[in-house]
Amino acid sequence: MAQSYVLSVVIPCYNEKDNIIKIVERVRKAPVENKEIIIVDDKSTDGTRDILEKSVKPLVDKIIYHEVNQGKGGALKTGFAHATGDYVIIQDADQEYDPQEYIKVLQPILNGDADVSYGSRFLAGVSKGYRANQMANKFLTALSNIFTHQKLTDMETCYKCFKRQIIQSIDIEEKRFGFEPEITEKISNRGIKIAEVAISYDPRTNEEGKKIGFKDGLRAIYCIWKYRNKK
Repeated sequence: MAQSYVLSVVIPCYNEKDNIIKIVERVRKAPVENKEIIIVDDKSTDGTRDILEKSVKPLVDKIIYHEVNQGKGGALKTGFAHATGDYVIIQDADQEYDPQEYIKVLQPILNGDADVSYGSRFLAGVSKGYRANQMANKFLTALSNIFTHQKLTDMETCYKCFKRQIIQSIDIEEKRFGFEPEITEKISNRGIKIAEVAISYDPRTNEEGKKIGFKDGLRAIYCIWKYRNKK
């Protein structure tokens, strides 16, 4: 008998008027029978909010609007608080990650092998994206591993999946992309092993709206040090 569960998909959204309908349609087609789709609009200023109200609202379970921009970490914190599913996965609003791979990321948790699972862009052996970004991601992951004692290949990945009770029990402090090292360290500090599975990746350029930059890399280094286990 197939296991019955609900997967909450949390989509942080900021100025994604060209992508939000497309990604919601892709999420709805993901091969998970029971999904709860939650969008957190982080005070978009490009018309995204109008699209959410007029076209997306009937297609999802919840839309939460921030009246002050709080960054990706802030949007995720809001989304996690509203999740009611058995498991929670993060989905960026762009087109870089494929919702058809939810089951792949979720499988280690369903099998009872892990409580947290990451989708790695580097395990498949074919890396995509700017070489500088790849090198930065691999450096930050290696630095994080030193303090977490994990053996991750892609700490910065969007596809992070959790048992809901775990992610809702963690106080998220970082507002922007510092969320990635913060959540990895806080999970690791609890002695939780993070599973990894290979996923595909279709990177977009800065011109296409990619928002992470050099300052976020520096913040990630700071967060790796700040949230390390100090015991």
